[in-house]
Amino acid sequence: MSEFTAPEQQEINRASASGLQPIVFVHGLWLLSSSWDPWRAFFEKHGYTTIAPGWPDDPTTVEEANKDPEAFANKHIKQVTDRYIAAIRQLKTKPAVIGHSFGGLIAQRIAGEGASAVTVAIDPAPFRGVLPLPASSLKASAPVLTNPLNYNRAVALTYEQFRFAFANVVDETEAHELYEKYAVPASGAPLFQAATANLNPWTEAQVDSTNPARGPLLLISGEKDNTVPWAIAHASYKREARNPGVTEIQEIPNRGHSLTIDHGWQEVAEVALAFLAKHMQKSQ
Repeated sequence: MSEFTAPEQQEINRASASGLQPIVFVHGLWLLSSSWDPWRAFFEKHGYTTIAPGWPDDPTTVEEANKDPEAFANKHIKQVTDRYIAAIRQLKTKPAVIGHSFGGLIAQRIAGEGASAVTVAIDPAPFRGVLPLPASSLKASAPVLTNPLNYNRAVALTYEQFRFAFANVVDETEAHELYEKYAVPASGAPLFQAATANLNPWTEAQVDSTNPARGPLLLISGEKDNTVPWAIAHASYKREARNPGVTEIQEIPNRGHSLTIDHGWQEVAEVALAFLAKHMQKSQ
């Protein structure tokens, strides 16, 4: 597992020493942790402290990422989860965890290990036991899954692929802006792990959804998400609802997979903030 970069370690130290309730942000494929910057400012304005470590070996900027795409190759779900758990262990207070896409799956894994006080999983990637395979989800993952060699590679999306998988709801101008500002290559391995999860009892793409220490969980689904449609999000919810803790799901109308980074991100952040404010004190 990669060590934390100096800036990441400084953020962890700052959060731990702040005396404030920490929030850990977990990004998904084709994005960097900097994609959470507006969210972090929003939550810190509301009295929280935040950290957003990257996945192992993540470059710092989009420009660096596109110059060195192979930095993303061969990153697996457990490896990434363990890195976030290592950051959480350095915090003095059990954090809230907010994740998007594969970051939403990882957030649920963290919660399943009892390491999260409250969890918000936004358009989360599916885990073992989640059975729906909508056509749009298959198309969104096709740039990776159509070539088995991509398991060990980093894969970049073309603009057209990004438009379908992320930016299908926003207008063309904003879609291009989001692609230029945020899109980076991504490891193919997690997509293969998730795609074969229901065939592999030992898959890393699984969640301990029944652990009573999981804490309150909110799943957020974008109504028009092509990558993680309602069928997947709701199936994840039904698995998680077996937990004795609070489990909720909320659909955000007319939003796609870019809902955390496009012009409407604050609407989603406000939903997450309300859930944290309602359940954080009860869970401590």
